[in-house]
Amino acid sequence: MKNMSIILGFLAGVGLPIQTSVNTRLRKKVGSPYNASLVSFVVALLFLSALLLITGQGLHIPLAQLLNEPAWIWIGGICGLVFLTGNILLFSKLGGVQTVVLPVLGQILMGLIIDNFGLFYSQKTPLSVFRIAGAVMVILGVVLVSMAKENKTASEKLQKSESTTLWIWRAFGIFAGMLSATQIAVNGYLGKVVGSPIKASAISFTVGIIFLAIICIVLHFKNGKSESFKNESAKNPWWMWIGGILGGLYILANVYLSRIVGTGMTVIILLIGSTTGGILVDHFGMFESPKKPINAQKILGVLIMILGAAAIKLL
Repeated sequence: MKNMSIILGFLAGVGLPIQTSVNTRLRKKVGSPYNASLVSFVVALLFLSALLLITGQGLHIPLAQLLNEPAWIWIGGICGLVFLTGNILLFSKLGGVQTVVLPVLGQILMGLIIDNFGLFYSQKTPLSVFRIAGAVMVILGVVLVSMAKENKTASEKLQKSESTTLWIWRAFGIFAGMLSATQIAVNGYLGKVVGSPIKASAISFTVGIIFLAIICIVLHFKNGKSESFKNESAKNPWWMWIGGILGGLYILANVYLSRIVGTGMTVIILLIGSTTGGILVDHFGMFESPKKPINAQKILGVLIMILGAAAIKLL
């Protein structure tokens, strides 16, 4: 049971950068990253609702009980929509590997803060020399991956202004990762309150859908057809609709796996899976993404990052 859960967690991690790639393609059809995120969230909610019915848990949500909990119990969905939409934007700017590793850095840093202060009713784990050293290793790994040259031609064409813009996007990637860590902590507690990781995930996506719908409606009236679905004649691949399922599985894995192997091992398993997925997407140009072959510096950076995460979570 434990080994199977670890394998499923790894596969859920692999699915994260694939989801980003798929949603990037979906964006071409629906006109904006916000529309793409909304479609992805709706698909995820339908998928999770089907799981609730199949497992006999039903669709009932203990709303009265939730209203007695802290207000922050609802913010998981908001953090998730920023993370998902941000990934769609980052993917086209930075590629699959950086879209994975930069949020990981933010996740690690925010995880240290949450653990040190016991935020969101999480178990308090004070900072130690090993955890600080691990954070430094993660930062070093991220820097190595971020500064690795894709190819000489591309790097020679990069102007200073473009370089500055890229670092702004990288900073946003770290911020998105911090929100992802917040979502994991919030949804972890939410899962305990409702007694079901599937229901906790469904609630998170429902909140995200509400806010995304508001954003899409506002943008529709502000920008008109430019933010609406596009009636393009090009054939749309069937796989561009599966991003929501992959996202639902990833969030569900966060809530479920932590109960079996603990939060620390959950982060490590998903980290290894997501970095592996990012490398595959970049190297092979999967799902219509641009090919960005892996080099030794990127591999070294990813390995250092994983070792740093392990030091933080296991020592």
